[in-house]
Amino acid sequence: MKKLAIAGLAAVSLAGCSGQEEEAQVLNLYNWSEYMPQEVLDRFEEETGIEVVYTTYDSNEAMYARLKLLDDSSQYDLAVPSTYYVNKMRKEGLLTEIDHNQIEGFDNLDPELVDQSFDKDNAYSVPYLWGTTGLAIDSDAVEEGDVTGWADLWDEQYEGQVMLTNDMREVFHIGLRVLGYSGNSTDPEEIGEAYQKLTELMPSVRTFNSDAPRMPYLEGETDIGMIWNGEAFMGKEDMPSLEYIYPEEGVIVWLDSFVIPKNAANPEAAHKFISFVLQPEISALISEDIGYATPNLAARDLLPEEVASNRTSYPTAEDMENAEFQEDVGDEAMQVYNRYWEQLKTSR
Repeated sequence: MKKLAIAGLAAVSLAGCSGQEEEAQVLNLYNWSEYMPQEVLDRFEEETGIEVVYTTYDSNEAMYARLKLLDDSSQYDLAVPSTYYVNKMRKEGLLTEIDHNQIEGFDNLDPELVDQSFDKDNAYSVPYLWGTTGLAIDSDAVEEGDVTGWADLWDEQYEGQVMLTNDMREVFHIGLRVLGYSGNSTDPEEIGEAYQKLTELMPSVRTFNSDAPRMPYLEGETDIGMIWNGEAFMGKEDMPSLEYIYPEEGVIVWLDSFVIPKNAANPEAAHKFISFVLQPEISALISEDIGYATPNLAARDLLPEEVASNRTSYPTAEDMENAEFQEDVGDEAMQVYNRYWEQLKTSR
């Protein structure tokens, strides 16, 4: 996905009118890897004449650090943090308020996924995609019935084969849930216990990957581990034996949203891109292409049956039993998580 899309000749001619208009013809989008179909970028450019410069990151931590440490946050016009980071960035003054008068299609969004506690009235964010983080196995190498929960990752038979996402909160989530705690725990003792439990898993960990979590499976590097549901959806196209499993301790649920960084150079283009994506046809195209669930109810009606009924992308009520939505745990708890995360990564 790390491509620079090229604007049409019309955009170039418009951009030549003045320095201000030239600036208005560029949208700097900061997003997860493999999280926006190139077709969407191309169609946006064709429709608006606005060039999209697409830059990627592989974790919320990397995105946050980049936006927080930038001397000039105008480098990016639009970013896509996960649930709890919207709240964190909002509280730290890193975001610009959304002008809902410039947004079209917001009413298409699922009422259950808007006006959440991390951003009341969606003052700073607009839902993009939602999904789950669960287990993946290569069923040619691992018996499906042998793996039912996160705890199975600690089985000695998988030593040296386990893949984890390079995501602090997700990794600690599995340690906490295996111990019977909430994945959103703020208790330093519980987080410490999860750290100790995770150190026992480290000999089995082959790799951490949040750039393209399906690739270690497709390349034969790993047979079992964590994965995002959309990555499992895409991976199965090339590897039919890749199976997505909802762990019995509870799957991780998250919502990724568009936000506009403070001092964004082109907030007008950012609002235009959000409105473009909220078009039912575009939202459906995205969900069908990359396998994550759209919060756009009008778009769901346009999805092919094989996508709408695919449990990997759209889980059943049974799949969501014990599921836990990621929440902001606060700065104090995050410091505890960060300290143990650094120790965990250096212990390998």
